[in-house]
Amino acid sequence: MRFVFVVTNLAGGGAEKAIVKLAAGLADKGHEVELALLEDRVEHARPRGVKVSALTTKASKGWIGKRRLAHRLTRHLSAPWNLLVSTLPFADEVAALAKLPRHWCRIANTLSSEVVKLAADHPAKARRRLARYRRLYGTRPLIAVSIGVANDLRREIGADGPIETVPNAFDFEAMRHATVIAAPELPARPYVVHVGRFAPQKRHDLLLDAWTRVAADHLLVLLCAPDPKLQAMIASRGLADRVLIAGFQLNPYPWIAGADLLVLCSDHEGLPNVLIEALACGTPTVSTDCPSGPREILTAFPQCLVPCGDFAALAKAISDNLATPIDPGKADLSMFEMSSVVAAYERLAGRD
Repeated sequence: MRFVFVVTNLAGGGAEKAIVKLAAGLADKGHEVELALLEDRVEHARPRGVKVSALTTKASKGWIGKRRLAHRLTRHLSAPWNLLVSTLPFADEVAALAKLPRHWCRIANTLSSEVVKLAADHPAKARRRLARYRRLYGTRPLIAVSIGVANDLRREIGADGPIETVPNAFDFEAMRHATVIAAPELPARPYVVHVGRFAPQKRHDLLLDAWTRVAADHLLVLLCAPDPKLQAMIASRGLADRVLIAGFQLNPYPWIAGADLLVLCSDHEGLPNVLIEALACGTPTVSTDCPSGPREILTAFPQCLVPCGDFAALAKAISDNLATPIDPGKADLSMFEMSSVVAAYERLAGRD
């Protein structure tokens, strides 16, 4: 079978990382796989056995730019395919404008949460965003990465086309192997880790507020690119000697495996990869009970879920789980196994 994935680029991010892994998994099964990038920006390792092509050096995201990219995409994809999947709204729009056959949009986030948050400061912009999503996703075939995302698409976005729930794929054996390959020099003192770009959705402010209440003699390690605003947030809370910004890590697994706890504190997600990765690496986790994904992943550990936006509850959960950690081995991760997810995509590709 031939699979084509349309993405804006392969810069840092959970959605892009998930596509890279899935593409490699499909190629390993003997399928022909192409990653069609709308712009030539690659930060993730290129997946083995997968063709990676870029339509432009830098994508123009305006009205005309989207249509030019759609035209280029149509001309570029000359050979027939069994399944074409785009992911994230910009790539979804370009692929939709190209009117390509056998096209499914992969939705990696709870879109209504994004709209609600936008409405707090920009109500008119939020209405336009919701209208855009309803036009784009209303009747189109969709792949939701979690049950929560699928429910959000039906109830809040109003999607009434086909929706298949297929989670992100993980090669757990390769992941565990990566924890010991070219391992970096990790902090000498015990630490708690947070993995995620510095963005409002990820709520570094909430994490830092909670960290001021955690009495444990641990270091808080942030795997994200340094940012003056983040550094100022750390300094203003008097946490300069208790927080390390370790930068974006192409291989985060040694950092995750070496931590006593991984924390996710987002306001919304689709299916947070880092929770699954932490459990697979044997690292306990604490997470906000955000829409969506954490509750589906941490089914066996309800004590590890805290309300969104509650830094006191987050601090207590961190302290409690450092004192009495969960057993990550009790988590059922079978649905996220690469073989299960690849089989689901093969079934989609085989549909008439």
